[in-house]
Amino acid sequence: MTATHPTHGAHAPSAKRELAGGLTVFAAVSLMIVGVLDVLRGIMGIAEDDVFVTTQDYVFQFDLTAWGWTHLALGAVAVLVSLGLVRGTLWARVAGVTIAGLLIIANFLSLPYYPVWSVVMIAFSGFIIWALCVSRSGSRSGS
Repeated sequence: MTATHPTHGAHAPSAKRELAGGLTVFAAVSLMIVGVLDVLRGIMGIAEDDVFVTTQDYVFQFDLTAWGWTHLALGAVAVLVSLGLVRGTLWARVAGVTIAGLLIIANFLSLPYYPVWSVVMIAFSGFIIWALCVSRSGSRSGS
């Protein structure tokens, strides 16, 4: 009976590390994709801001060219942070949660200009935050 108990305990930390590693890779890849798509969205807003639908009765109204620069900058930072996540650094994990939160805010504010795409990006960013927060506790208990 005592022989099975240590074996079970030995597998638990490695399973948690594998889960944490998998979630970190998921977050890194997702953040890379979100970042690249946000860079492309920013370029689209800068080059051709008339592709976006404009609404007159929205509380938050922005210049779409300036909004394109905002998305371009957020996307570029997201790509850089995702490279840090691949390496598994703590600063990248904190920055990943922060940049994903900023992407949620930016996409919420741009809902009237590109509603379906904004909702998709908000969902992706939410999954990134979830993966980074869950894997943090799994990697800490394995160390």
